[in-house]
Amino acid sequence: MAIIALNSAATGLRALSTEIDVIANNLANAETQSFKRSRVNFEDLMYLQMRQPGTTDSSGDVRPAGIFVGLGTKVSNTQLDMTQGSLDQTNNNLDVGIQGNGFFAVKILDSLGGTGYTRNGNFIVNAKGELILNVGSGYRMIPPVTVPPNYTQLSILQDGTVEVMKPGSNAMTQVGQLKVTQFPNPQGLQLLGGSIYVPTDASGPATVSVPGQDGAGTIEDGYLEESNVDPVKELVQLIKTQRSFELNSQSIQTADQALQTIANLRRG
Repeated sequence: MAIIALNSAATGLRALSTEIDVIANNLANAETQSFKRSRVNFEDLMYLQMRQPGTTDSSGDVRPAGIFVGLGTKVSNTQLDMTQGSLDQTNNNLDVGIQGNGFFAVKILDSLGGTGYTRNGNFIVNAKGELILNVGSGYRMIPPVTVPPNYTQLSILQDGTVEVMKPGSNAMTQVGQLKVTQFPNPQGLQLLGGSIYVPTDASGPATVSVPGQDGAGTIEDGYLEESNVDPVKELVQLIKTQRSFELNSQSIQTADQALQTIANLRRG
């Protein structure tokens, strides 16, 4: 039985090591705009059935419980926490946050699917006047938004309408429209890094809406969504995971001592 304990504790060490990696990544991205923390879910492995519950003993009585010995644990999955982060006011009219559900669509490499999705609204204007996401080398918006040169004022309304005031004019002119994309199961999106996600069969099909319609969130101009990582909670979870890791290590030591005792009996 000590061999089973060794293997079970080893599975615990492997699973908890993965959880430590995930928590470390959460903490590393505590200041990353629109970052969504991940949670590790565990599941128990198969069991050795040493006695079936409901069988009868020598007296004819039905045993109320059986004897099962578990074989350890494993990581079931890592689950995205899509809880919205707080909106930080930047007073930059090219910074936008989504208040509610949804993602912005951006152009990515065709080899990765062609379209990525993000909640990061840190936009800038490139040399061609295109509105792009200020991450990496820049991702163009889908649908594209082009801002005319030398505009005197720019605003993005809650419904995603992009307006500018041109030189010599006193009226705002619409130059584009931001759209918001929703998924039935956003936890099923695949992470690419850079706050970019791509859909999978688990996420379900994309639904494109005007902000504020069909359950989509509204646009908040001059705000950026912060990470939803709570460093205090992550540190508490890290301490709990570390203690569990130490207990599994202690289980390995105990099983090793039991095996050593058995080996010494033979010498005696």
